Amino acid sequence: MSELTGRGVVVTGAASGIGEALAHALAARGAKLLLADVDAARLAAVADALRAGGASCEAMACDIADPAAAPALAERAIALWGGADIVVNNAGVALVGPVETMPEADARWLMDINFWGVVRGCRAFVPQLRGRAGATLVNISSVFAFVAPPTQAMYAASKAAVRAFSDVLREEVRESGIRVLTVHPGGIRTRIVESARVIDLSVAADSKAGLDAQFRRTARTTSAQAAEAIVRALERGDTRLLIGVDARLGDWMFRLVPARAGAWFAALARRARAASSQGRS
Repeated sequence: MSELTGRGVVVTGAASGIGEALAHALAARGAKLLLADVDAARLAAVADALRAGGASCEAMACDIADPAAAPALAERAIALWGGADIVVNNAGVALVGPVETMPEADARWLMDINFWGVVRGCRAFVPQLRGRAGATLVNISSVFAFVAPPTQAMYAASKAAVRAFSDVLREEVRESGIRVLTVHPGGIRTRIVESARVIDLSVAADSKAGLDAQFRRTARTTSAQAAEAIVRALERGDTRLLIGVDARLGDWMFRLVPARAGAWFAALARRARAASSQGRS
């Protein structure tokens, strides 16, 4: 029996990537699931597969950028279990483009999901998490909260905001028994680059295909490996988790030489672009 057996767990962004893998990992440990995603068709397929394997799983298609989505999800958790035990604010998107030419509407789109989705998710669920044994909020940040390459300003800003928000919230809810786990993945093999909004690739890659190839070359960790790391962190009671060698290296560089970490990471990105271009030639 796992400590997660019978626990009610909500996961946003559960139709693919880390969210989907996490749903499977949690189901394998006997958790009861409420999954959410904007992609209704993919979400239904994930939920059906989990139920076919014997998992207790409900699905709710919603856009976490909608201010009404998180409160509705919280109400569903109350209706299902009397309240959630664990909430994973995982939904996220990517935006590629330099600061100077980035449309503000695209920047707001990303922040509404990556940052405000986390904020609203926490605010909606904190009241029902209070007093529940082992209650945990899991907020997905990124190694880009510390270091990030050019064209990733808004993504990095959103993930740094998630880190800071989580650090403050952790202390505000500590006495109520709610734990806040902040997760900083490095490169994870998900669909995030495939589904990213691209404004201008010229600084990062020669083409969208080149960007995808560059990402596949550098993303060494699978979604399943990331999900297992998160589950183990939940079972240990951790409050901070770095996933992947690249995340640990980025964190170490930022701590050691914060003024140079950004330049170092940008140089790595340029090297990856050159390697990708040579691979196509």
